[in-house]
Amino acid sequence: MSQSGILTLFPCSVYHAPLFPSGAAARNRDLREEALRLSEVDEAGIEWSRKNYPGGYTSYGSMDRLHEFSSSFEALRKRLDTHVAKFVKHLELDVQPRDLQMRSCWVNVMPAQVVHTMHIHPLSVISGTYYVQTPAGAGSLKFEDPRLGFFMGSPPAKAKAKPQNQRFYNLKPKAGDVVLFESWMRHEVPPNQSHQDRISISFNYDWTER
Repeated sequence: MSQSGILTLFPCSVYHAPLFPSGAAARNRDLREEALRLSEVDEAGIEWSRKNYPGGYTSYGSMDRLHEFSSSFEALRKRLDTHVAKFVKHLELDVQPRDLQMRSCWVNVMPAQVVHTMHIHPLSVISGTYYVQTPAGAGSLKFEDPRLGFFMGSPPAKAKAKPQNQRFYNLKPKAGDVVLFESWMRHEVPPNQSHQDRISISFNYDWTER
């Protein structure tokens, strides 16, 4: 408790860090090639994206366990495990990190003006995204205050309010970064204002001891 007697209760934590200490550019080059190749040959994913991800491509509806089929994505999973364990420790969840396992992993290719509307990742514990290509003007990762539907007569926060007091927060990760958050947090990706593709890899960690 601060000296003023104000408690900060029920905070929403977001983990943001570089995934690799070095060599991210070479790893991203390989992952970018695999992502773009999938966007060309994954017929089921292309059809699913046409209906659910207009203008873009995601393997979410067709190939969402890429870490089980690709050595590049499996290497990524091993690196992500370390960061997820750090985040779980910070959250003080009563679970062993080894009991949280990556159950789904998919690629997202967002050309110019493509948007990913507000959503959550139900039935998972930790979700996140690794950023392969983030050109200038690419959409940020926008988080929504989970209390938003309960404010009723509350006035808006000041334009320059601290991040923890804002109703929405736009995080702008760069290529090579990983962002982790609890899966119930609503988030979206605003339109890509760049002329280049925004390429990312999203994933979910689920609790194996339910």
